[in-house]
Amino acid sequence: MTARVLRIRTPEGVIFSQTLAGPIIRFVAWFLDFLVISGVMGIIGNAIGFLGLISMDLAGAFYVLTYFIVSIGYGLACEWHWKGQTLGKKFLRLRVVDAEGLKLQFHQIVVRNLLRFADSLPLLYVVGGVACCFTRKFQRLGDIAANTIVIRIPVITEPEIDQLTAGRYNSLRKYPHLEARLRQQTGQADATIALQALLRRDDFEPSARIELFSELATYFRSKVAFPADATDGISDEQYVRNVVDVLYRSRRA
Repeated sequence: MTARVLRIRTPEGVIFSQTLAGPIIRFVAWFLDFLVISGVMGIIGNAIGFLGLISMDLAGAFYVLTYFIVSIGYGLACEWHWKGQTLGKKFLRLRVVDAEGLKLQFHQIVVRNLLRFADSLPLLYVVGGVACCFTRKFQRLGDIAANTIVIRIPVITEPEIDQLTAGRYNSLRKYPHLEARLRQQTGQADATIALQALLRRDDFEPSARIELFSELATYFRSKVAFPADATDGISDEQYVRNVVDVLYRSRRA
């Protein structure tokens, strides 16, 4: 099935493209998660086997209830802790995100996971698979209700930082201990957003470009406060460029 690309326009006028994950790769990710859950349930099943000595019906009911809790809890815990990923999605580089490009909320994770049982009917996610095939954004019922989509995370090749920072003085380099703190507190996702903003800066409208780099600079300043002599007199875009230089050059080294 041909990959579909979803384009999201932010209020600042910035357009991001996301490659949607199709039904087949989503099914494979679910199957990997199913194996993990089955392994956990195998251990639990052995632990509660003694209930069968009291009542087979009681043991069966307890096992079904436990399976419901484990399967739902697994999806909730993983997708919240790993920001839209389970073990299966991590392995296949997939992620659950908000369909409008906003931050994924906890209630969205709850809704899409509670509706897994409806999507899994009558077995092997037939309902969810059919829904994915016939919706424009490859959404199962849980995704439609939660307003979420599943995207494929591209493999990002390391850019040539010299193209962005050649001939430019980086005032942040005077404070190596603050550089280290900045690297420690900045995740790969944040670094990638800043890098992509610099690489695509000429594609933005002037007002959107100013607003975007103002927000990025404010965000990175909130992580680590550099002394005034390192930040005064430079534009927000230059500050973001300095941050990217610190993050990527150090990682490459």
